[in-house]
Parts: sequence; structure tokens; C-alpha cells
Amino acid sequence: MVRSDSPPVSWIKTPLIESANLSQAAGCRIFLKLENLQPSGSFKIRGIGNLLRYHIDNHDTPHITHFYCSSGGNAGLACVTAARALNRRATVVVPLSTKADMIAKIKTAGAHEVIQIGKNWHEADTYLRETLLAKDEAGVYVPPFDHPEIWNGNSSLIDEVGQQLQEQGEDGADVVVCSVGGGGLLSGLLQGLGRLDWGKHCKVLALETQGADSLHQSLLREEVVTLPSITSIATTLGATRIAQTAFDLARKFEVKSAVLSDAEAAMGCWRLADDERIIVEPACGVNAAVCYGGRLKKLLPDLIPESKVVIVVCGGSSVGLSTLMEYRAKYGWVEQEMIQDPEVPSTLSAPNGANGHSHTNGHPK
Repeated sequence: MVRSDSPPVSWIKTPLIESANLSQAAGCRIFLKLENLQPSGSFKIRGIGNLLRYHIDNHDTPHITHFYCSSGGNAGLACVTAARALNRRATVVVPLSTKADMIAKIKTAGAHEVIQIGKNWHEADTYLRETLLAKDEAGVYVPPFDHPEIWNGNSSLIDEVGQQLQEQGEDGADVVVCSVGGGGLLSGLLQGLGRLDWGKHCKVLALETQGADSLHQSLLREEVVTLPSITSIATTLGATRIAQTAFDLARKFEVKSAVLSDAEAAMGCWRLADDERIIVEPACGVNAAVCYGGRLKKLLPDLIPESKVVIVVCGGSSVGLSTLMEYRAKYGWVEQEMIQDPEVPSTLSAPNGANGHSHTNGHPK
């Protein structure tokens, strides 16, 4: 437990806004929890920042604590951002698949060192624990999602949502939508909802992409399974195995699990950019995607126009304008398969696929 005299938190209270454009598209009231505005660019700083505070409170030598995190991007960036705010060092180990711009962001955020090694996260994590930590007595391992203090930190998001809805004259949400990788965010959200009266009746829609759907596959088989590999473009959802706690909580709370395609997740990215001027990566775009083309009503047919749906805009720092343009060029055909609402601004600015032009890029004309 974190003491009352603990260091200050490294995350901020993010806005909760009702989106007229996404509400029009979805046919119900859509509220966006803007975690993309966190200092590290994603929700990750809540859980990881809380874990760092916990270790500073409980480490034998808190004044020289050195944090070590293995991450393909967002967790490492959160660890460095939080460590710097707490005047501590942080070293991040990333796999060889990590893009140069993400490595640059982690370095600029104040990393003590960024080491690139291993074909995947597992190999990078093994090097961190067996080689680096073994040499540093002041070293503390920071997992990206699987730790109780990470879940506790992430649960603060729901506390804020409850307060913000009350400030807006609302008595709670009917649905919370989040994407799932290793399960740190999902575990925190469910933990937070369990503390609130309205949360006990709130549905949770957990979204993944094809090729990164460890939760969905586990729920189907009624046991935690390990994916052979991650094949989705949503690499930050790329945990081949869901955390046991997340799986157990998902079953306990009867979470609705759904899987969308990479094309749909990419569409969510450019639609969110057009409708709300927000740039996110596919791991977050998948949450926005359900608002378009009747997807949300198909997944949750009991929704009515007055239903309040909170979408966690979890953020992510691995996508820029050029990547969004690449997505539109490659996946624009997905718009052809959608129900189009001309009253939604992003319908008018949709890629050629929505205007009747053919696209190839691996999809039939």
C-alpha cells in the first residue's frame, strides 16, 4: 500500500468529453476519455507510475532506485516519463522490431539508456532480467501490465470517469469500451467499476484485433492460451498471453469480447482524426472503429439513443500523420463495406473507398 507521504503522481486527470460526431455515427451518447493527453501519450503512465511510487515507498534503497522496463514502446515511454518526474533513472530494453522514431521518443523523454535487442518482446525482456538486472542491486523490474499496483493505478481512470459524469449531471455510464493487450488496463477498469454503485451494472466491451486476440481466444476456450505469434498491425496489443487476473476478471464480470480486423482498426484511426482531430495508433483506433457502420449496435443491440458509452482513448505514440496516410491508402476499401451517414463529418472526408473507387492492396475490387 502506498503511504500518504508518497511521491506525487506522475499522471494527470484527463478530460471526458461527449462527442457529437461519434454519437451521431454510433446512434447513442459517446463520451471520450482522453488518455492520449497523458504526459507519456497513453494511459500506461497511470499503472506504471503507480508501480514506481510503490517501489520508492518500499525499496531498501529508494534514493538510488533504478527502474528497468522491457517494452515495444508505450510502456517504456511511460516508465521513463514517470521515473523522470520522480527523479529516478530508467533503462528501457526494446526488441529489434521497435521503430526508430519510438526509440527517439523514449530517449528524449529522459531514458538513462535504451537498448535494442531480441526478435520480440519476450527476448528483450529475458535479456533485461537475466543480464541487466542481475548486475544492478538497485535495479527494479517494471512489467508492462501484469502487477497489482499497475491495476490499482489504472483503476483511477474509472474513479475520474465517475466524478466527471457526476459533474456533467450524469449518474454513471452504461458501457465502457477499451482495447486489450496484456490486460493491465482491463483489470484496472474492472477493479474500479467494482467499487462504484453504477459500475456494478455497467457493461464492458473489450476489443482486440485479429492476430492479437489473446483474451478472445482464451474466453472461447475457457482457459488462458498463448498465441503462436502476433500478426496484427496493432503491435501494442501484442501480448501473446493475457494475464491470468485479467482473464479471471473478464469471466467474473461477463465482459463482452469482440475482435475487429486491422483494416477496421486503421479506419478508426483516420475517422477519429477527421471527426475529433485526435491521432492514435490502431490499438486505440479499434475502440473508435466500433462507432461507425453500425458496429456498436451489432455488438450491443440493447443500446438506445440515450445510452451513455465511455470509450477509453488509450492513446499511443507510435503513429504520426504519414502513417495515417499509409493506412488510408492501404485499407480505404473498408469504407465500401460500411453504412455511411452523411451527417458524420468523417464520411465526407473518407478515403476513395467510400466514394466508390476501387482499391487493391490485397483486397479484391
